[in-house]
Amino acid sequence: MIPLNPVGRQEIHKLESILLYSTLFRKEVLDLIKDPSERLTWVDSLAVASGAIAREKAGMRVSEIAEELGRTEQTIRKHLKGESKAGQLVRETYDLIKQGKLDEAQIDLNIMLEENTKLRSENKKLKNLLKEIYNKIGEIIK
Repeated sequence: MIPLNPVGRQEIHKLESILLYSTLFRKEVLDLIKDPSERLTWVDSLAVASGAIAREKAGMRVSEIAEELGRTEQTIRKHLKGESKAGQLVRETYDLIKQGKLDEAQIDLNIMLEENTKLRSENKKLKNLLKEIYNKIGEIIK
């Protein structure tokens, strides 16, 4: 079960992780992070927004959230109020979860599909590398 109003650190971290992963795998977000030069900034902003919203739902004050996440209170407020794009996206994800339009099964499936894609890509690269090694060995033996 997804803790929409977390109590304790474990539930805060669970909600934070679910918000981050669920937001990252939304099609519009995947489109936004296609540019490698922007990707790190986006992921960082989404992580901070996810952490801020999870802690807000647990009843933490802005100053506590800022201190815990290592960001300014102004930054945290922007995420919480939806004044940042990351804050808007994470808030939308929270609302989707709350409305039952996104559940843990869908989230887990998205994570597994993404991991599967990464593993297939890595497997293909390793097969090509192995083929190159066999070819070089064949050249050396001749």
